[in-house]
Amino acid sequence: MRLALAVVVALSVACTRTYVTVPTTPTTLPSGPVVAATRATIAFRAIGTPASVRVRYSSPSDGLNQIVTTLPWTGSFDTTTDSLFLSLEGTPLSAGLFTSSPFFAIQIVVNGTLFREATSSSLLNETLTASGTWRR
Repeated sequence: MRLALAVVVALSVACTRTYVTVPTTPTTLPSGPVVAATRATIAFRAIGTPASVRVRYSSPSDGLNQIVTTLPWTGSFDTTTDSLFLSLEGTPLSAGLFTSSPFFAIQIVVNGTLFREATSSSLLNETLTASGTWRR
């Protein structure tokens, strides 16, 4: 019985040892091109004939932003993310003087390419909305 107990104790002690192999030479990294994160430029635009507009847009650093401005207006930011929800909203607050052909447009542009757009040719103060999830 003592012999069996001694064997069990010896085996349990032998099984709990951990061996760590320390490298003796530096590890080399695989060669090849280094891929840098590509940067995308997101631009929000509002153009048209209204004298003033309220613009609301979302950005990852500031969340939802709201400003009252004159036209034309542009806001932009850079990002390295692969997917991002973008939203832009514009509401005309006052019409331009002597406007016979009213026009108002909002645009979301990614790297110089139009991503979303909304337009209106109404004299009413209609809110325009453009949004979507941009993916690389």
